[in-house]
Amino acid sequence: MKKLIIAALCFSGVGLNAQITTPQPSPAAKVSQTVGLTEVTIEYSRPHKRDRVIFGDLVPFDKMWRTGANKNTMITIDDMLMVGNDTLKAGTYAIFTKPKKDSWDVMFYTDTENWGTPENWSDDKVALKTTAKVSSNSSVVESFTIGLEDVQMDGADLLMAWDKTKATVSFSVPTEDRVMASIDKVMNGPGAGDYYKAADYYLAQKKDMNVALEYINKALDMREEKPFWYLRRKALIQAELKDYKGAIETAKLSMEAAKKANYESYVTSNQKSIEEWSKLVK
Repeated sequence: MKKLIIAALCFSGVGLNAQITTPQPSPAAKVSQTVGLTEVTIEYSRPHKRDRVIFGDLVPFDKMWRTGANKNTMITIDDMLMVGNDTLKAGTYAIFTKPKKDSWDVMFYTDTENWGTPENWSDDKVALKTTAKVSSNSSVVESFTIGLEDVQMDGADLLMAWDKTKATVSFSVPTEDRVMASIDKVMNGPGAGDYYKAADYYLAQKKDMNVALEYINKALDMREEKPFWYLRRKALIQAELKDYKGAIETAKLSMEAAKKANYESYVTSNQKSIEEWSKLVK
């Protein structure tokens, strides 16, 4: 009898702790696409048709829709998008729509933490509102689908399709501006920040310190006001080259600049280095 009770308790304990995993009725999906030089990512859930009439019935006309199921559909862009004459800045937005028979209102909403449509809608949170063109699919789309089609170097189409309906928003991206800015930067040569990063890398990796000194000097020459962190790197490079006298003089300049900027950690670091290097000066 005792064995039976123990077995029963063990069995019931397994049942209480077990978790059953089942598929979501509207599975999550993620679409990522590079458009020109802009990364576009869309995360959404895909409800199924299941023999239902979708638009005008399951999804009523002229009412706000979350544009999918479950959590808000979200789009993330790492550069601006242009829709007509309007601009959507880089960031993450919830996509809300208001389907109509002949067109859809499409709104990019800055608050992405709503589950479904916001309880209190705020027009101030609409970063961009546009109109999607509506057309008929050649065949029934069983699962709600969002995609990026007709991808060009300077733009693409945001496509939303379900049942027999397809809504499309065309947008452009600033590819030419980014390419031209990159060309101008390369053709004009490295900037002070580029030389500083190169010098810092050489110092950190203990590569050729003479090259590192050349780079940091070029960085400093390009800056009218000498940043204390630039000067600190130069002092460290000079010390690596065993030019302790030069390193001390540069560290003093870095320390004075750091004092003016109220950057105490650099003041302390330079003081310690000056004390250390002073013992090595011959």
